[in-house]
Amino acid sequence: MERTKPKAVFMAFGTKGDVYPLSAIAAAFACDQKQYEVILITHSAHQSLSSHLAEKHVEYCPVSSPPVLSAEQNNDLEGKEDLSFSLQKKKITRDHQQECYSLIERIFGDGSALDGDIIVINFFALEGWSLAESFCVRCVVAAPYVVPYSAPATFESQFKRELPLLYRYLTESPSGKVCWQDVIHWMWPLFTENWGLWRNDNLHLSSCPFTDPVTGIPTWHQRPQSPLVMYGFSKEVVECPAYWPPKVRVCGFWFPPIEWQFTCKRCQEISVYFSSGGQYAKDDLCPSHLELHNFIKTNPVFVGLSSIGSMGFLKDPHAFLSVLQTVLNTTRYRFILFTAGYEPLELIVRKLAAEESSDQKKWNEDCVCLCDGQLFCFFGSLPYSWLFKNCAAVIHHGGSGTTAAALQAGTPQVEQNL
Repeated sequence: MERTKPKAVFMAFGTKGDVYPLSAIAAAFACDQKQYEVILITHSAHQSLSSHLAEKHVEYCPVSSPPVLSAEQNNDLEGKEDLSFSLQKKKITRDHQQECYSLIERIFGDGSALDGDIIVINFFALEGWSLAESFCVRCVVAAPYVVPYSAPATFESQFKRELPLLYRYLTESPSGKVCWQDVIHWMWPLFTENWGLWRNDNLHLSSCPFTDPVTGIPTWHQRPQSPLVMYGFSKEVVECPAYWPPKVRVCGFWFPPIEWQFTCKRCQEISVYFSSGGQYAKDDLCPSHLELHNFIKTNPVFVGLSSIGSMGFLKDPHAFLSVLQTVLNTTRYRFILFTAGYEPLELIVRKLAAEESSDQKKWNEDCVCLCDGQLFCFFGSLPYSWLFKNCAAVIHHGGSGTTAAALQAGTPQVEQNL
């Protein structure tokens, strides 16, 4: 039986800051466009999203690849512990692409595509562009920040030399059609060897987009529209230069629903009630969030790690804590440290807490206080919008979500790449 309901597939890969904004858009889209069947494809590491998405009638489809892969991580692939990082990354990429293909084939392989079908990707889900081409589905880009990579300095000259007809096809493009601005802004990786091999060998497409798979000549007779690119930031924060593609749209910051940002069910339910206009007493909060609620009355400085721990950038958590202790000795401010679920750091925090005086106040499972009550270490999560308005300053690594939340709260922030 032929389907009559169009499908909207959101493909979002990367860390929480990369995935949650698109997940929120998928949920909002499902609520607003009820004629659609909505699916989110992301890493299994973001499993916590599944229940929130299910409430909005969005199907959660996980892939097994990790959100990030750093050389510091010791992943055991099929027992080959000595596999080099380069080979390990290639295998994970190959498996990831195959999983993505299998999911898209299951979703769209049941017949002809409908006019309303769409695949929405972020910049870490570029396989979605070629998969959309393979299954004749429109592709749209949605990202919470500007393209995180730029083409090599020699890209254009090499492209012009090796693909002169395709370069002419793109530079002489009619208004509204895909053009060289699209390529140089974000599409250029699709013309590199790695993507070309996958397109040709696995999807049976031409190795270069916009060319005939047999002759390799540009498809002069079929010029696709310039793809829509939506950015989730404010024009007041990021300049939008005239050389950007004409289909770029800056939409303002995308914030996930408040209830998605609590680690405990109890506080999630309270936040839903509060956001609908109800009132709650502070004693309604769970013990961990209540401790934090009391601590922020002192107007502390927030220090957040976000995803830098999982990305392998915080190689010495003990040294990091030593720096914080030194700062505490030279300032009158108290500090809040969000560990972002980075286990090596949390283990050291708990060890230091156990070594401190036995008469120290007993703290809850998700929070520990160090340095005579000057440093509050929190292991869970809660909405930054609730926290930052009570902080003296925000110190973080420059993630788009944290930056947006600090701007929204009007709190001074310092971006420090750790």
